[in-house]
Amino acid sequence: MTRDEDHYYVALGDGRYEPTRHAQGAWQPTEQHMAPASGLVMHALERHDPRPDLQWSRVSFDILGMIHLSETTVRTRTLRPGRTIELVEAVARAGGRDVIRATAWRLATSDTSAVAGVEAPTLPSPDGMAAWDGMRHWGGGFITSLDFREVPGGRPGRRAAWVRTEHPLVAGEESTDLARWVGKIDTANGVAIRQAPTEWLFPNVDLTLHLHRTPRGPWTGLDTSVSWGPHGIGQTSSVAHDEHGPVGTVEQSLTIRRRSNG
Repeated sequence: MTRDEDHYYVALGDGRYEPTRHAQGAWQPTEQHMAPASGLVMHALERHDPRPDLQWSRVSFDILGMIHLSETTVRTRTLRPGRTIELVEAVARAGGRDVIRATAWRLATSDTSAVAGVEAPTLPSPDGMAAWDGMRHWGGGFITSLDFREVPGGRPGRRAAWVRTEHPLVAGEESTDLARWVGKIDTANGVAIRQAPTEWLFPNVDLTLHLHRTPRGPWTGLDTSVSWGPHGIGQTSSVAHDEHGPVGTVEQSLTIRRRSNG
């Protein structure tokens, strides 16, 4: 375990970050959870050649292996520069190897408020909802750092929930609402599980986010459905929200296998 700080990461300079106990993963005690790690990568993408005239529209994370709970370096580059459309890449390295590769499109904005519309229904507000303890079956410092609220009516394979945290993302560097929001969306694979993680392993190998607007505020809402196929492959699909309504979608591809307990 690394530093016992209030933040998820401590900036060390030159794209280097040290994870704290709050970044610890749920599957193994020596790994980082993908959620704060993806928030860190989003933080680095936003700091790369800032373009306030462009908006992030799709961010796709590939998980290249276990994300070691150790000093993490994030390097960024522009793959496809442009005046109105850009493709940017970020690669996170920990434990001596690359562990996350992200590519992200950012697009020019314009005033389309007169024709704006969203088909996904809005989730009930988290205000007044009781704290939800349904995530207690997950271990690790990251999950215990979060505040969850379940929208009534959930069941295995289908559930909506809100999540927020009191812990800032990075000490030493200012982060945005978007980076902090992205730092919670990987919890989608844990809120509507089909089988207990004590019996089955079902980690995701990727995380793809499509946005039609930039989320705001401390709450991340996930309206999630989980499908498991007959040959060890699954999919977690979520409509993602902030307190003002839907902001986009999240997709995760799962590898499923029975846990060996002996």
